[in-house]
Amino acid sequence: MKTKLTTVLFSLSVFMGTAQSKDTINTIKNRDKLSYKQFIVPAALITTGALMVNTALNEDLQKNANNFFGKDFNTSADDYLQFVPIAQIYLGKTFGFKPKNNFKQQTINIIVANTITGAVVFATKNICKEERPDQSDNLSFPSGHTALAFTNAALLYYEYKDSNVWYASSGFLFATATGILRIANNKHYTSDVLAGAGIGLASGLIVSYWNPFQSMTFGKKSKTTAFVYPQIGSEIGLGALIQLN
Repeated sequence: MKTKLTTVLFSLSVFMGTAQSKDTINTIKNRDKLSYKQFIVPAALITTGALMVNTALNEDLQKNANNFFGKDFNTSADDYLQFVPIAQIYLGKTFGFKPKNNFKQQTINIIVANTITGAVVFATKNICKEERPDQSDNLSFPSGHTALAFTNAALLYYEYKDSNVWYASSGFLFATATGILRIANNKHYTSDVLAGAGIGLASGLIVSYWNPFQSMTFGKKSKTTAFVYPQIGSEIGLGALIQLN
């Protein structure tokens, strides 16, 4: 297990470092440059989560959570809360807050960031094969719900932090609630949630500064309308409607 975790940590470090190098080349005008210091919190969360796997502390925290919430506790709220920051990104302008990007770029950032997070989480789950607390499968580490929630919360934060820091930060409340509910539902250990939060923060941070495909056009006079929406059913993910006029 230690070898697997070392591999995961190394892979995540390479992922974060590579994306940071790309950002240095594509630094957006009027924005501060991306600094390695901004990755301290995400890296700390990922490392802490990885080190807690298969420890007595992890088991004790789960038992305490089960005792607090009850062994029969079950809610689907965490399936929805992870996407609330996406709605906040689109609605911020309606509430009178000035976003960093236009509607098209917001949509691109959401799709790219969530795709990156999903890929990293999927790969890590299949490398570690950690059993869930409820023993339903061996895809516990890290928490995908938490990772997506913090990805979207980070996108919201960097989109509106210069306009209204309170509104920008509010997404982290929903992200934190998502992580807590994953533990309460007995689907994830604290280690899974911490690592997921770190991955999500890193992905949202990278994409917010990178602004992928910013110069992409669809013709001289074409207009693009796009909207991202959550898909919740047998599988949970994101869908997108894109219209070219």
